[in-house]
Amino acid sequence: MSKFLKVAAAFAVLSTPAFADTFGLGRPALPEEIAAWDKDVSPDGTGLPEGSGDVFTGEEVFADQCAVCHGDFAEGVGNWPKLAGGMDTLADKDPLKTVGSYWPYLSTTWDYVNRSMPFGNAQSLEPDDVYAIVAYILYSNDLVDDDFVLSNETFSDVVLPNHDGFILDDRMETEHSKWVGEPCMENCKENVEVTMRAMVLDVTPEEVDEADNSAALEEAKVADAPAEDIAEIDPELVASGEKVFKKCKACHQVGDDAKNKTGPILNGIVGHPAGAIEGFKYSKPLLALADEGLIWTEEALAAFLAKPKSFIKGTKMSFAGLRKESDIEAVTAYLASFGN
Repeated sequence: MSKFLKVAAAFAVLSTPAFADTFGLGRPALPEEIAAWDKDVSPDGTGLPEGSGDVFTGEEVFADQCAVCHGDFAEGVGNWPKLAGGMDTLADKDPLKTVGSYWPYLSTTWDYVNRSMPFGNAQSLEPDDVYAIVAYILYSNDLVDDDFVLSNETFSDVVLPNHDGFILDDRMETEHSKWVGEPCMENCKENVEVTMRAMVLDVTPEEVDEADNSAALEEAKVADAPAEDIAEIDPELVASGEKVFKKCKACHQVGDDAKNKTGPILNGIVGHPAGAIEGFKYSKPLLALADEGLIWTEEALAAFLAKPKSFIKGTKMSFAGLRKESDIEAVTAYLASFGN
């Protein structure tokens, strides 16, 4: 029985007439309500839906849905997690923990992709897409051949390399007696000293190299330039841009109720000065370009959206960029539709 079903069963007992009057916990959950939340997958494949996906299909879906954060080959982008590699590194001082090197059960991979991915648009994938993505991750770790097809029927055939690298948590049996009693709240240890320091964080911003900026950036630095007029927008292009914007909305919002999140709101960005949203803490490199007169023209946005880290050295934005010119054109039209 899954953990959720155990909890649901406990609530069902507590909400029976014998307990309901005492605790006021409402009614038992209906079977269909439990089923809507019971989505976990066990290591033996219990809970998997019917479906299948091959490596080549997975490569295409991964490129569209996952590569922006995890790279085309699951190698990771910036500080986003690597999903492949790291074999034989677990004993190193700085191990690389990936699906291939560290994760013990394939069910964890399938369950996480199905529940939580893609970032900002969770649970939008069909089961066949999830099977295909997981098949491609396995292939990226050299665990299956390129003709492999993952399905609910072949799932149990895959055994990850670190399957036997974990032990059962038996602390309740072996250490519980040490936990009982009143906790120590002061003077619990004679001496406190720092024994280790954080290393290999890879989060230090790069120095801005103005000479390395693109021609599009130079054209965009027009001090005191007025916001350009936005031509009449194609509704179909705006609709396409709304779909592309799903890759952005985890960090950015648009519309009347938009608020700053990890990134600033993007209302009125097209044709307007950079770094102009009140209340958002921009990176120093972007503010430096804003001081020089950076205007988000369509050309500047196109260059930035294609390769953010090349356009603004040291940008805080981890987004790798849009690869298709049609996607850039569409999302620019979508942003332009919001005006100020």
